[in-house]
Amino acid sequence: MSDALLTVAPQRWALLAYARLRSLWQRWFLWLLLAVLVSVLLVTVVWLAGRHEVEQVQAALDRDTADAVSDLRSGFQRNAQSLRATQAPGVDRAQWSEVAAALLREHREWLRLEWRDAALRPQQAVNTPYRMRILDEESRGAEQSDVTLACAAARKLGAPAYSPSHYVPIAGGGGIEVMELCVPIDAGGYLVASYSLRDALIELVGPTLTRGQEVAFTEADGTRLVALGTSRRTGTRVFTSQQLIDLPGTALMLRVDGWRAAPDLFPNMLTALVTAISIALVSVLVLLARDTRRRLRAERDLADALAFRKAMEDSVITGLRARDLQGRITYVNPAFCEMVGFSPEELMADNADAPYWPTELAHEYQQRQARRLAGGMPPREGFESVFMRKDGTRFPVLIFEAPLINAHKVQTGWMSAFIDVSEQRRIEELSRASQERLQASARLATVGEMASLLSHELTQPLAAIASYASGSLNLLGPHAKGDQGEVAMAVRRIAEQADRAGQVIRSVHDFVRRRDRTREAVAPQALIDAVLPLVRLQARKLGVIIEVVLEDRLPAAMCDRTLVEQVLLNLARNAMQAMDGPDNVGSRVLRLRVARANAVGAAVQEDGRRWLEFSVADLGSGISEEVAERLFTPFFTTRADGMGLGLSLCRTVVEQHGGALVFEPNKPRGTVFRFTLPAAG
Repeated sequence: MSDALLTVAPQRWALLAYARLRSLWQRWFLWLLLAVLVSVLLVTVVWLAGRHEVEQVQAALDRDTADAVSDLRSGFQRNAQSLRATQAPGVDRAQWSEVAAALLREHREWLRLEWRDAALRPQQAVNTPYRMRILDEESRGAEQSDVTLACAAARKLGAPAYSPSHYVPIAGGGGIEVMELCVPIDAGGYLVASYSLRDALIELVGPTLTRGQEVAFTEADGTRLVALGTSRRTGTRVFTSQQLIDLPGTALMLRVDGWRAAPDLFPNMLTALVTAISIALVSVLVLLARDTRRRLRAERDLADALAFRKAMEDSVITGLRARDLQGRITYVNPAFCEMVGFSPEELMADNADAPYWPTELAHEYQQRQARRLAGGMPPREGFESVFMRKDGTRFPVLIFEAPLINAHKVQTGWMSAFIDVSEQRRIEELSRASQERLQASARLATVGEMASLLSHELTQPLAAIASYASGSLNLLGPHAKGDQGEVAMAVRRIAEQADRAGQVIRSVHDFVRRRDRTREAVAPQALIDAVLPLVRLQARKLGVIIEVVLEDRLPAAMCDRTLVEQVLLNLARNAMQAMDGPDNVGSRVLRLRVARANAVGAAVQEDGRRWLEFSVADLGSGISEEVAERLFTPFFTTRADGMGLGLSLCRTVVEQHGGALVFEPNKPRGTVFRFTLPAAG
């Protein structure tokens, strides 16, 4: 037997040594894997931090470049307008030199201003007082190619135009880049301004240039013309952004170079190390917390059962109930008794039905209890039910049930937990309503920002349309006949609608920004006549007949004309769309009526002022009760292509004037929208 032990012992020790070596190898492998993962994490964090910093620097430089381009375009446009203003009525040729000299003192970027006739022959010229004379008279003749190109483009476009830049040498060496601006004048001839590109950068972009940036004009192929700013420092990184400045007749590129030190690696590494140490500390704390919970759980298991039960009864606010396998209640805690309003003696009485079961649901509860006693497992996520208090009131509860297992792993009954969710349901309903209001407010704020952005972006195109229309009318002349007369009429309508669109955009912008608008006395007939051409266009497509009824001797309305016209136009369009259906064929009549306010304005006539009532009636299918409750709610619409803001904005505009916007059924069918406006005087 001893020989057998000697034979078995070496084999056992070998197995133990192999197991220990394997465990040690696995432990070192895990530590090595953890070190590799931490290293990869640190490198990734550092790389992401550096890349984020580079993207932030480039984004800031792009914004600065866009601002500089905007400043340049605005400056060039203002300068062209100032140059055109020298031909204002009352300024003759003798006074032009004085006006031009004063203008040159205000604009250092101009080298010379010239007045040329239709053949480009110089009539008068004034040089800048800030430089020695660079442009001599011999080189400024009618055959100068740069001026010829700029004026040809200006004559073709009917607006100011620019020439490509050209190099002008300076006596003593060196030279400057010059660009010509040609502005056609109504009396015939041209005004020519010679720009110094470097001075243009100094005057128009220099004030917004920050330290560590260089701004330059370049050609499309990248050739640098002029530059302004600080030079690059050693050890810095170059960030470049360039944008096209598209001017009539030529195009320039604005390039902005920023010098910035490369992203610092040391702070990012420290951040990564601190993050890694924090993760390690949190992990250690989690492990310590888990170990502490295990020890506390073991101590609670060894504690006295009565003390544990008492502590649970005093600390738990959730209702607890225990039942045996026969369905009798064997335990309830104080929270459950307070929840249902019954005492423990009343609840644990030997009754078939629990006293907190509602009478109308007692049969359902009995069936559910029978399934539990038969071994049916309740859902782990719980289920909702309704209990009845002792005073007869009902309240919702959330129930969690689990088998009650004793120390011998034998089921002795069921344990249930109850949560009164009535307050939770009320809070959820309030939260839902608040969330809907917040979403509506956020969408309204977004719409306001979009309206401000569109008003800013559409102002210049509308101004260009009006300018082109005015130029076209000037080219056609005041006595155009035949086809030219019709073209002149169409161009005049284009100018009027462009001006109206500009007024609408400005009114919407002021309305969104809540600025006070100037109100004026406007005749009701003028308001109706302003929107009728646009209404008739849609009415002609839909086959709608328009009826306009105005009472005699109506006073003028004191209002913001543009906004009120938009309210009338929106209500008229809604009315015509309401009649756009197969059921309304042959009965599509839109009725616009203006009268002195009576019933609708009664609520706002208490201050003694006079009011006018505008009404828009249709013969459509009418408005249902469900739609009527949310008709003026922002973003509520019944059309697939609608935004749901028209009626809400209309009511806001009317209320800002002190009036009221209401609607009512039309007889025999359809809907009538009425709103009131204060009368002038």
